[in-house]
Amino acid sequence: MTMAPDVSFTLADRYTALDGEVLVTGIQALARLPIDQMRADRAKGWKTASYVSGYQGSPLGGFDRELLANGKLLEEFGVHLWPGLNEELAATSVAGSQLVSTMKTAKVD
Repeated sequence: MTMAPDVSFTLADRYTALDGEVLVTGIQALARLPIDQMRADRAKGWKTASYVSGYQGSPLGGFDRELLANGKLLEEFGVHLWPGLNEELAATSVAGSQLVSTMKTAKVD
């Protein structure tokens, strides 16, 4: 007797599943991290956002592509991706994002 495989999952589950196991690559696991962090922050009642930057020459260049492929989900969770032209500009933009809390017009904590 053979058992039928469970086909009740979708590829989107790797980012949307809240419990159980999901199969992901290393890059997909990294792409899920900011989404899970936003879920955890919202559960605590915090009003936060995530800012991610990088550049195509990075060893994690596929990370940017994976995030871009899930733009609607990132938008829903307040994850902002801004690709840099090079490593220095990407690092500078991430460092600058930490200054949001000093601005009177900040929309997030």
